[in-house]
Amino acid sequence: MDHLGPVSIQTGKELTVRSHPHIGLATITYLYDGVILHRDSIGSEMPIRPYEVNWMTAGSGIAHSERSQMDSQYSILEGIQTWVALPKESEEVSAEFFHLDRKDIPVIEGKGWELRLVAGEFLGKRSPVKVYSSLFYADLDAKPGAKGEWKIPFDQESALYVARGSLEVQGQTIGVGQMAAFLPGETISFSSTQGSRSILLGGIPFPERRHLWWNFVSTSLERIERAKLEWKEERFAAVPGETERIPLPDK
Repeated sequence: MDHLGPVSIQTGKELTVRSHPHIGLATITYLYDGVILHRDSIGSEMPIRPYEVNWMTAGSGIAHSERSQMDSQYSILEGIQTWVALPKESEEVSAEFFHLDRKDIPVIEGKGWELRLVAGEFLGKRSPVKVYSSLFYADLDAKPGAKGEWKIPFDQESALYVARGSLEVQGQTIGVGQMAAFLPGETISFSSTQGSRSILLGGIPFPERRHLWWNFVSTSLERIERAKLEWKEERFAAVPGETERIPLPDK
């Protein structure tokens, strides 16, 4: 999970992530402020704005770039990007890209709080985003004085990451940049005195170990070595409209 910003966006100081590759995972991009243009090697080109969803399944391989866009509505860029492991049997699926508009995100409401279900299934609601395993990923908007309690299934892990404000969780205060992790089947009890914007995430854990090297994730070290060679030898498909790429790191 990568908390992007908050950072001021000015001409000459834009976010520029040149073309780079992924295998064996999916990425979720969710913004609070600003605009980012996504381009990828399967031909997708999509700006993402606050409270919209970009889900990219790398699978057998994809290259993409991300560049902040100047917009008169936003002077700040802030958001969350999370890597999601794919099940072993889905690691080599064809690459896909899915964009979800904010009006199409399912909403769950409680006492002073609102959950926007970005991906997966939670409390009887299901996001339209195509996922490959049992998971949930939601934006929690807790107003001052909010209180809530969720029972997590016994086969699922879960966590809360605070992006703005603070939450009182199981009697402890969780601030910006902190994450509270919970045992499978645990009941999550929370409140917020000042208000908070947080990410609730979880799902059924996979039994196999994942290997991570740079932007590559796989249950197979051999597959990662092959991906390294393919990027080095420029055998990944190019990203239309992009002339720059990030070279393979030495280590």
